[in-house]
Amino acid sequence: MNFLNNTHKNNYFKLLQKINLHPGDTERKALFYIISGNSDLFKKRCFIYDFFNNCIKPDLMNENVDFCSSSKSLIRLGFNLYNGYTDPYTSPLNILGSLNHSNLLLASNAINIRFENRIDILLDH
Repeated sequence: MNFLNNTHKNNYFKLLQKINLHPGDTERKALFYIISGNSDLFKKRCFIYDFFNNCIKPDLMNENVDFCSSSKSLIRLGFNLYNGYTDPYTSPLNILGSLNHSNLLLASNAINIRFENRIDILLDH
């Protein structure tokens, strides 16, 4: 797994320690990879994910939690990779178009995690 930096790696494993993650749970791995790789999302992780009930909080998109457009795009991507979540703004253009270089790298790596690197395999052929 490629982390953006040591903080990203440490935050990722902190999140994994909070739940009993099955090794094959690529959905949560991708979501937590995104949350842990963005400082704004990591600070607000309890608004995004319910660690007690072990599920996402999709209603957060309708609440007044202060997220920039890039953070909202990453949340939508994480939710979509987690369980297929969609809303009017969950499209590749809307999600990827608002991301800077590091967040685009974060998104790309999360997609690879979710699909167990099948994207890389396709690109190699």
